[in-house]
Amino acid sequence: MRRNEYQVKEHKSFSLKNNLMKILKMIGFVIVGLIVAIAIASFVISTDFNYEKTVTINVPIDSVWENVNSLEDMDKWAPWLELDPDQKTERSGIDGTIGAMQSWDSDNPEVGKGTQTIAKIEAPSYFETDLKFYEPYESEAKGIIKLVKNGDGTDVIWGFTSDMPRPFNLMKLTMNMDEEIGPNFEAGLAKLKKLCEN
Repeated sequence: MRRNEYQVKEHKSFSLKNNLMKILKMIGFVIVGLIVAIAIASFVISTDFNYEKTVTINVPIDSVWENVNSLEDMDKWAPWLELDPDQKTERSGIDGTIGAMQSWDSDNPEVGKGTQTIAKIEAPSYFETDLKFYEPYESEAKGIIKLVKNGDGTDVIWGFTSDMPRPFNLMKLTMNMDEEIGPNFEAGLAKLKKLCEN
């Protein structure tokens, strides 16, 4: 009788171990499957990251150009200074020329810390800067302002282009840039429109 009880206990123990091993294997397969799926998705989804907003300003292109072709001009309408009027800013080089740079440092996480360097100028239609962000996280982008004649007025396209390394490019699936930064871009362009038209 005791031998039979021992055999039953041994059988139950073996069965429990067997089931546990099956569960662990299934969990392992699921984890491996998720890793493979994430890896595949990161190569399917583009690493390019672009965002832009447009406004029509009812003045000629040359008049708009005068308000977008230098770092000082951009400070008059870009919303970042308003987010933290106490941020530290410095400029170097000849503003309005390639290589001129502005740096900023703020405790406000929406502003952070970084630099903006003029990289390309094609008057009166294109102004490009190299952006480097150090806080609250490190990244790089190109800031872009395009001016396009629209009848007697001007379309202003303001945005940026960047590259999101894999697997961080997967964040594009959950990001809603219109909600996150759209209001800032809209506010800046509205201020530029008012500045130009007045």
